[in-house]
Amino acid sequence: MKAVILAGGSGTRLYPVTFVINKHLLPIYNKPMIYYPLSLVMLLKIREVALIVNPQDEEQFKKLLGDGSHLGMNISYIVQEKPNGLAEGLILAEDFLADDKVFYLLGDNILFGHNLPALLEKTMKEVEKQGGAYCFGYSVSDPERFGVIEFDSSGKVLSIEEKPKKPKSNFAVIGLYFFDESA
Repeated sequence: MKAVILAGGSGTRLYPVTFVINKHLLPIYNKPMIYYPLSLVMLLKIREVALIVNPQDEEQFKKLLGDGSHLGMNISYIVQEKPNGLAEGLILAEDFLADDKVFYLLGDNILFGHNLPALLEKTMKEVEKQGGAYCFGYSVSDPERFGVIEFDSSGKVLSIEEKPKKPKSNFAVIGLYFFDESA
């Protein structure tokens, strides 16, 4: 399994601070934000990682992370010319993935929790064994502010709708996905 981290956003909601630095490189506590999703990848012992970055910030990421060897990883950089959505990241990473399964995550989410590592490991093993796709969500009181997952009665994802006026559930997409090689 490989990992793809989306880190191309410009952070317009954080202007003016993001005029001079990519939001994924902003310091959060004692390290740049991008280190938090990288730590999830490390927990899963995934060593092949691609960062989807925008052209103007590619060099900053390379200066910070290099080839990833100091983190025990091999980091590749893939440039996304324009912000064309999450799905384009998979298209851009097609050669990198080379028919492998993928842990796909957003680079600006900081996720933690006592059971999170075990849940991610269990899900990764299921994808490796059975294939399929998994999308993580979190129950919120204001789902109209987020991408919302609609499930069937067995828990399978039927749809994901971005900021719906009439949400079909209270589960917001949190930006963590596992996909088999068919993605």
